[in-house]
Amino acid sequence: MVVCQLHIVSLKPGVSIASFLAKLGQHGIKPVFQARILRWMILPTEMSAGHLLARNTHWDLLLGLEGGVVLPASAHADVAATWGTSCGVGAKALAGYGSLNATLLNQPRESVKLAGVPQHSTSEVSRAGNLELSPEWVQWIASLPADAREHPVSMLNLLAFNPGKIDQYKQYGAEFAKRVGSRHGGRVKILGRVLDGQAKDDGWDEFAYVHYPTITHFAAMAGSKDYQEVNQQYRLGALKDTFIMCCQEINDRGELAAPRLGSSKL
Repeated sequence: MVVCQLHIVSLKPGVSIASFLAKLGQHGIKPVFQARILRWMILPTEMSAGHLLARNTHWDLLLGLEGGVVLPASAHADVAATWGTSCGVGAKALAGYGSLNATLLNQPRESVKLAGVPQHSTSEVSRAGNLELSPEWVQWIASLPADAREHPVSMLNLLAFNPGKIDQYKQYGAEFAKRVGSRHGGRVKILGRVLDGQAKDDGWDEFAYVHYPTITHFAAMAGSKDYQEVNQQYRLGALKDTFIMCCQEINDRGELAAPRLGSSKL
């Protein structure tokens, strides 16, 4: 197991993602992954909410740094707010991330058939931490520029488990992989155990970084009957708290890291 540092960064007004990444490069820092943050999909309800949601902070950038790499002082000068943690990740998974991610980002668009997206919420009663399609999601996806709507997304999941429920969540992961993930293009890229930092202090246990071919694939998954059966049976009761951030991986110029994949329509 090796250490991966997660950093969620809000940049000061006028600071571009490209210029911030350039400062990291000047210090020889090459993130394992770097992504622009599009929006929250699920908000934390208790853990870290005071920091992550304070003053309606706009979070710009997600970084994954290997080992004991820290942000240099010159980069900190461009930061309005940051939140992060150290996580233990399998050495093989971290070493192979680049090649796996390149394969996923460049997979043919037709390799995962896009399921239909329901035009309404999948349940009448929403629970904290529930992952379900909503009318607001549908409207937001439709409003996205084509380049954002048609590109792969990565979902950062932070997880805190109810006492004695870790095995139940593992069963959720197994059922998701077997019954849901492959149908909608969902692929876990990295899993990690929270070791220390703000997230550990607040009570988070694990993180997962998950790929989807487009945001529309993710929405179709969340609105599907097969996912909701797994979600209700295994996921919700296992979680004490969670959040999900929707991101898109970028290159050092701050541009989307994958070619256009073709049209995705609601």
